[in-house]
Amino acid sequence: MDIQRIPLQKHGDERGMLIALEQDRNVPFPIRRVYYLFATHGDVHRGQHAHRHLHQLAVPVRGSVTLLLDDGSGPVEVVLDDPAQGLLIGRMVWRELYNFSHDCVLMVLADQLYDPTDYITDYTQFLREANGAALREGLAACVAR
Repeated sequence: MDIQRIPLQKHGDERGMLIALEQDRNVPFPIRRVYYLFATHGDVHRGQHAHRHLHQLAVPVRGSVTLLLDDGSGPVEVVLDDPAQGLLIGRMVWRELYNFSHDCVLMVLADQLYDPTDYITDYTQFLREANGAALREGLAACVAR
């Protein structure tokens, strides 16, 4: 699955902490959009979509959230609760966010501007596209041999 935890270097002293997010250093893509989720009730489910092309880095600035991630081969659950660790989420990964702590602030950096045509909001359609892409990549590898 195209996900990876990214450790973020902390700088600080007795006055407090700072983390810098820098394109091509600890953010492995050009930053085209930044947004954040906050004041989300704990029983709410957000996300419930995949992106055909978008790459994102999710950073729990405060609190915690659980992500259910799936690339078509089965789900993986990830808890984000450390502001010094981001989660890189690649293209064609279904995501569902839930179990938000009352103080959760989740910041997301993206490599593309908002594009509604990049979203897949139907899980069955996502599975068709994800499994079709995997089949095409496997076929291309066989033909290349």
